[in-house]
Amino acid sequence: MLMGLSLLVYTLGQRQLRANLKQNNTKVKNNTGKLTDKPTLPWIFQCFQGIHVVIINGVKQISNLTDSRLTTINNFSKSCQRYYILSG
Repeated sequence: MLMGLSLLVYTLGQRQLRANLKQNNTKVKNNTGKLTDKPTLPWIFQCFQGIHVVIINGVKQISNLTDSRLTTINNFSKSCQRYYILSG
């Protein structure tokens, strides 16, 4: 049952991302480097592996947040955006 619930949440996240990409007429790069509006969620998770929160002199900063990753983040819900964007 836990596996079924996990797959449901996973599928809903992927579907929401694809719907937002289509609505905003935006595309992201897939694992072959081509632009697509139907990325898989495992690929998106893999792209985000290099993002880290760094604290320098008590100030939080996000490292490795490229324009490509920021475009993808902007197509997630506001709660997900707050996780990756400290100013919001």
